[in-house]
Amino acid sequence: MVDLVTGQALREAGVRWTPARGDRFAVPDRDLDDQVFVLSDMVVELVDVPDGERILAFNGTTEWALDALEADEAVWLPREDQLRDLLGSAFCSLERLPAPSGGWAVAVAVGRTTSRHLDVDPESAYVRALLALLTD
Repeated sequence: MVDLVTGQALREAGVRWTPARGDRFAVPDRDLDDQVFVLSDMVVELVDVPDGERILAFNGTTEWALDALEADEAVWLPREDQLRDLLGSAFCSLERLPAPSGGWAVAVAVGRTTSRHLDVDPESAYVRALLALLTD
């Protein structure tokens, strides 16, 4: 999963976010850096009740100190499919690398030049490819 530092690097490289249901995001500089939030119409919480059962509690709002946040204060943590979409027509392929090194490679093409970007998981490989396209 894309972390806060990587999300901030994508933002600094020019990736813009139009928030949509299902998007993951982080809230920096509010003692929430390690928390990942998901944009949703309703909050569903797993609750352990006294009789030992677990229930899914549907809440209309979250009871906590952060009632509202401007969208540009949040940092988008794009999913694999969103990263692939951001690569657009430059995306060529995603390939699982053989053991023992393993990992994943994303190939992108700009003009006649194709480059491969390797990392331990698909999302990280997509991020490497996207950052390379945006910063070169």
